[in-house]
Amino acid sequence: MSEQNTIDLSGRTALITGGATRVGAAISRALHRAGAHVLIHYRHSADSARGLCDELLARRPDSADLLQADLLVTEDLARLAHEAPMATGRLDILVNNASSFYPTPIGEATEAHWEDLMGSNAKAPFFLAQALAPQLIGQRGCIVNLVDIHAERPHHEHPIYSMAKAANAMLVKSLARELAPEVRVNGIAPGAILWPDDFMEDTQKRAVLARIPLARPGTPEDIARTALFLVDAPYITGQIIAVDGGRSVQQ
Repeated sequence: MSEQNTIDLSGRTALITGGATRVGAAISRALHRAGAHVLIHYRHSADSARGLCDELLARRPDSADLLQADLLVTEDLARLAHEAPMATGRLDILVNNASSFYPTPIGEATEAHWEDLMGSNAKAPFFLAQALAPQLIGQRGCIVNLVDIHAERPHHEHPIYSMAKAANAMLVKSLARELAPEVRVNGIAPGAILWPDDFMEDTQKRAVLARIPLARPGTPEDIARTALFLVDAPYITGQIIAVDGGRSVQQ
Protein backbone atom coordinates (compact mmCIF):
# COMPACT_ATOMS: atom_id res chain seq x y z
CA MET A 1 0.00 0.00 0.00
CA SER A 2 1.09 3.56 -0.62
CA GLU A 3 2.43 5.50 2.31
CA GLN A 4 0.12 8.36 1.29
CA ASN A 5 -3.34 8.35 2.85
CA THR A 6 -6.38 10.49 2.22
CA ILE A 7 -8.14 8.88 5.20
CA ASP A 8 -7.24 10.28 8.60
CA LEU A 9 -8.01 8.09 11.63
CA SER A 10 -5.94 10.15 14.05
CA GLY A 11 -7.38 10.04 17.56
CA ARG A 12 -9.36 6.85 16.91
CA THR A 13 -8.70 3.44 18.42
CA ALA A 14 -9.21 0.17 16.55
CA LEU A 15 -9.34 -3.39 17.88
CA ILE A 16 -8.44 -6.04 15.30
CA THR A 17 -9.06 -9.62 16.39
CA GLY A 18 -6.49 -12.01 14.99
CA GLY A 19 -4.59 -8.87 14.09
CA ALA A 20 -1.04 -10.24 14.29
CA THR A 21 -0.75 -12.37 11.14
CA ARG A 22 -1.90 -12.74 7.54
CA VAL A 23 -4.92 -10.57 6.64
CA GLY A 24 -5.28 -9.32 10.21
CA ALA A 25 -1.76 -7.93 10.19
CA ALA A 26 -2.39 -6.14 6.89
CA ILE A 27 -5.50 -4.52 8.37
CA SER A 28 -3.60 -3.54 11.51
CA ARG A 29 -0.91 -1.87 9.39
CA ALA A 30 -3.43 -0.08 7.18
CA LEU A 31 -5.42 1.39 10.06
CA HIS A 32 -2.23 2.35 11.86
CA ARG A 33 -0.85 4.00 8.72
CA ALA A 34 -4.04 6.08 8.57
CA GLY A 35 -3.35 7.32 12.09
CA ALA A 36 -5.34 4.98 14.32
CA HIS A 37 -4.10 3.57 17.60
CA VAL A 38 -4.32 -0.17 16.99
CA LEU A 39 -5.04 -2.89 19.51
CA ILE A 40 -3.64 -6.12 18.12
CA HIS A 41 -5.48 -9.13 19.50
CA TYR A 42 -3.88 -12.55 19.29
CA ARG A 43 -4.46 -15.98 20.74
CA HIS A 44 -1.30 -18.06 20.18
CA SER A 45 0.75 -15.88 17.81
CA ALA A 46 2.69 -14.07 20.53
CA ASP A 47 5.94 -13.73 18.60
CA SER A 48 4.22 -12.38 15.50
CA ALA A 49 2.12 -10.02 17.62
CA ARG A 50 5.16 -8.62 19.43
CA GLY A 51 7.04 -8.22 16.17
CA LEU A 52 4.18 -6.33 14.54
CA CYS A 53 3.63 -4.16 17.61
CA ASP A 54 7.32 -3.25 17.72
CA GLU A 55 7.22 -2.41 14.00
CA LEU A 56 4.26 -0.05 14.47
CA LEU A 57 5.69 1.57 17.59
CA ALA A 58 8.92 2.27 15.70
CA ARG A 59 6.89 4.18 13.16
CA ARG A 60 4.86 6.11 15.75
CA PRO A 61 5.41 5.89 19.53
CA ASP A 62 2.49 5.00 21.81
CA SER A 63 0.34 3.92 18.87
CA ALA A 64 -0.17 0.17 19.37
CA ASP A 65 -0.91 -2.33 22.11
CA LEU A 66 -1.22 -6.10 22.40
CA LEU A 67 -4.21 -7.94 23.84
CA GLN A 68 -4.14 -11.72 24.28
CA ALA A 69 -7.36 -13.74 24.56
CA ASP A 70 -8.92 -17.00 23.50
CA LEU A 71 -12.21 -15.81 22.03
CA LEU A 72 -13.75 -19.24 22.57
CA VAL A 73 -13.37 -18.83 26.33
CA THR A 74 -16.17 -16.70 27.77
CA GLU A 75 -14.01 -15.23 30.51
CA ASP A 76 -11.25 -14.30 28.03
CA LEU A 77 -13.71 -12.63 25.70
CA ALA A 78 -15.19 -10.60 28.56
CA ARG A 79 -11.70 -9.58 29.67
CA LEU A 80 -10.79 -8.49 26.14
CA ALA A 81 -13.93 -6.36 25.93
CA HIS A 82 -13.05 -4.79 29.29
CA GLU A 83 -9.39 -4.14 28.51
CA ALA A 84 -9.72 -2.84 24.95
CA PRO A 85 -11.16 0.61 25.79
CA MET A 86 -8.69 1.05 28.65
CA ALA A 87 -5.68 1.45 26.34
CA THR A 88 -6.68 4.92 25.14
CA GLY A 89 -9.93 5.55 26.99
CA ARG A 90 -12.05 4.91 23.91
CA LEU A 91 -12.86 2.42 21.17
CA ASP A 92 -14.00 3.54 17.72
CA ILE A 93 -13.43 0.56 15.42
CA LEU A 94 -13.90 -3.18 15.87
CA VAL A 95 -12.61 -5.50 13.16
CA ASN A 96 -13.84 -9.06 13.69
CA ASN A 97 -11.14 -10.88 11.74
CA ALA A 98 -10.16 -13.89 13.89
CA SER A 99 -11.42 -17.12 12.37
CA SER A 100 -10.80 -20.84 12.30
CA PHE A 101 -10.80 -22.51 8.89
CA TYR A 102 -10.39 -26.17 7.99
CA PRO A 103 -12.38 -28.94 6.27
CA THR A 104 -15.05 -30.94 8.06
CA PRO A 105 -16.17 -33.58 5.52
CA ILE A 106 -19.46 -35.30 6.22
CA GLY A 107 -18.73 -38.38 8.29
CA GLU A 108 -15.66 -36.83 9.89
CA ALA A 109 -17.04 -33.68 11.53
CA THR A 110 -17.07 -33.60 15.31
CA GLU A 111 -18.80 -31.52 17.94
CA ALA A 112 -15.42 -29.97 18.75
CA HIS A 113 -15.14 -28.80 15.12
CA TRP A 114 -18.63 -27.32 15.38
CA GLU A 115 -17.82 -25.45 18.61
CA ASP A 116 -14.56 -24.10 17.20
CA LEU A 117 -15.81 -22.99 13.78
CA MET A 118 -19.15 -21.63 14.96
CA GLY A 119 -17.48 -20.11 18.00
CA SER A 120 -14.75 -18.21 16.19
CA ASN A 121 -16.83 -17.14 13.19
CA ALA A 122 -20.22 -16.36 14.75
CA LYS A 123 -20.42 -16.58 18.55
CA ALA A 124 -17.29 -14.60 19.42
CA PRO A 125 -17.95 -11.75 16.94
CA PHE A 126 -21.49 -11.39 18.25
CA PHE A 127 -20.64 -11.34 21.94
CA LEU A 128 -17.62 -9.12 21.44
CA ALA A 129 -19.73 -6.64 19.47
CA GLN A 130 -22.41 -6.77 22.15
CA ALA A 131 -19.91 -6.14 24.94
CA LEU A 132 -18.27 -3.25 23.09
CA ALA A 133 -21.50 -1.72 21.80
CA PRO A 134 -21.67 0.99 24.53
CA GLN A 135 -18.16 2.17 23.63
CA LEU A 136 -18.85 2.09 19.90
CA ILE A 137 -22.17 3.88 20.32
CA GLY A 138 -20.52 6.56 22.42
CA GLN A 139 -17.92 7.21 19.71
CA ARG A 140 -20.33 6.75 16.79
CA GLY A 141 -17.94 4.06 15.66
CA CYS A 142 -18.08 1.13 13.29
CA ILE A 143 -17.66 -2.63 13.01
CA VAL A 144 -16.13 -4.50 10.08
CA ASN A 145 -16.56 -8.28 9.91
CA LEU A 146 -14.45 -10.58 7.76
CA VAL A 147 -17.06 -12.79 6.13
CA ASP A 148 -16.31 -15.02 3.10
CA ILE A 149 -17.71 -15.60 -0.37
CA HIS A 150 -18.51 -19.10 0.91
CA ALA A 151 -21.18 -17.63 3.17
CA GLU A 152 -23.33 -17.77 0.01
CA ARG A 153 -21.57 -20.49 -2.00
CA PRO A 154 -20.73 -23.50 0.19
CA HIS A 155 -17.12 -24.56 0.11
CA HIS A 156 -16.71 -28.25 -0.74
CA GLU A 157 -15.93 -30.36 2.36
CA HIS A 158 -16.29 -27.26 4.59
CA PRO A 159 -19.98 -27.40 5.58
CA ILE A 160 -19.55 -26.15 9.16
CA TYR A 161 -17.24 -23.32 8.11
CA SER A 162 -19.66 -22.29 5.35
CA MET A 163 -22.59 -22.29 7.78
CA ALA A 164 -20.58 -20.30 10.30
CA LYS A 165 -19.71 -17.64 7.73
CA ALA A 166 -23.37 -17.50 6.67
CA ALA A 167 -24.17 -16.70 10.31
CA ASN A 168 -21.42 -14.07 10.26
CA ALA A 169 -22.98 -12.47 7.19
CA MET A 170 -26.37 -12.26 8.91
CA LEU A 171 -24.61 -10.82 11.95
CA VAL A 172 -23.44 -7.91 9.78
CA LYS A 173 -26.98 -7.17 8.64
CA SER A 174 -28.60 -7.71 12.04
CA LEU A 175 -26.12 -5.53 13.92
CA ALA A 176 -26.43 -2.83 11.26
CA ARG A 177 -30.10 -2.56 12.23
CA GLU A 178 -29.67 -3.08 15.96
CA LEU A 179 -26.87 -0.54 16.42
CA ALA A 180 -28.08 2.15 14.01
CA PRO A 181 -27.88 5.08 13.78
CA GLU A 182 -24.81 5.45 15.99
CA VAL A 183 -22.76 2.47 14.78
CA ARG A 184 -22.21 1.36 11.20
CA VAL A 185 -21.64 -2.36 10.58
CA ASN A 186 -20.28 -3.77 7.33
CA GLY A 187 -18.47 -6.84 6.08
CA ILE A 188 -15.84 -7.97 3.61
CA ALA A 189 -16.17 -11.27 1.77
CA PRO A 190 -12.69 -12.31 0.59
CA GLY A 191 -12.17 -14.78 -2.19
CA ALA A 192 -8.80 -16.40 -2.89
CA ILE A 193 -6.48 -14.11 -0.96
CA LEU A 194 -3.91 -16.40 0.64
CA TRP A 195 -3.46 -20.07 -0.06
CA PRO A 196 -4.07 -22.30 2.97
CA ASP A 197 -1.18 -22.78 5.40
CA ASP A 198 -1.21 -26.51 4.72
CA PHE A 199 0.02 -27.87 1.41
CA MET A 200 -2.12 -27.21 -1.66
CA GLU A 201 -1.43 -28.92 -4.99
CA ASP A 202 -0.63 -26.72 -7.99
CA THR A 203 -3.51 -28.37 -9.84
CA GLN A 204 -5.87 -27.23 -7.06
CA LYS A 205 -4.54 -23.69 -7.28
CA ARG A 206 -4.99 -23.66 -11.06
CA ALA A 207 -8.57 -24.89 -10.67
CA VAL A 208 -9.32 -22.04 -8.28
CA LEU A 209 -7.71 -19.41 -10.51
CA ALA A 210 -9.63 -20.70 -13.53
CA ARG A 211 -12.84 -19.55 -11.85
CA ILE A 212 -11.60 -16.04 -11.08
CA PRO A 213 -12.20 -13.51 -13.89
CA LEU A 214 -9.12 -11.49 -12.88
CA ALA A 215 -7.11 -14.76 -13.12
CA ARG A 216 -5.02 -14.21 -9.98
CA PRO A 217 -5.33 -14.42 -6.22
CA GLY A 218 -5.75 -11.25 -4.23
CA THR A 219 -3.48 -10.00 -1.47
CA PRO A 220 -4.03 -9.17 2.20
CA GLU A 221 -3.55 -5.52 1.21
CA ASP A 222 -6.64 -5.77 -1.01
CA ILE A 223 -8.67 -6.66 2.06
CA ALA A 224 -6.96 -3.99 4.16
CA ARG A 225 -7.79 -1.29 1.60
CA THR A 226 -11.44 -2.32 1.70
CA ALA A 227 -11.49 -2.31 5.48
CA LEU A 228 -10.03 1.19 5.50
CA PHE A 229 -12.65 2.32 2.99
CA LEU A 230 -15.51 0.92 5.08
CA VAL A 231 -14.18 2.51 8.25
CA ASP A 232 -14.32 5.87 6.49
CA ALA A 233 -17.62 5.43 4.57
CA PRO A 234 -20.18 7.41 6.62
CA TYR A 235 -23.28 6.44 4.63
CA ILE A 236 -22.66 2.72 4.18
CA THR A 237 -23.99 0.16 6.64
CA GLY A 238 -25.30 -3.38 6.47
CA GLN A 239 -23.28 -4.16 3.34
CA ILE A 240 -20.87 -6.99 2.52
CA ILE A 241 -18.33 -6.24 -0.20
CA ALA A 242 -16.91 -9.18 -2.12
CA VAL A 243 -13.17 -8.78 -2.70
CA ASP A 244 -12.70 -11.83 -4.85
CA GLY A 245 -11.45 -10.88 -8.29
CA GLY A 246 -14.93 -11.47 -9.69
CA ARG A 247 -15.25 -15.06 -8.44
CA SER A 248 -18.75 -14.45 -7.09
CA VAL A 249 -20.12 -13.55 -10.53
CA GLN A 250 -19.08 -16.91 -11.98
CA GLN A 251 -21.44 -19.87 -12.17
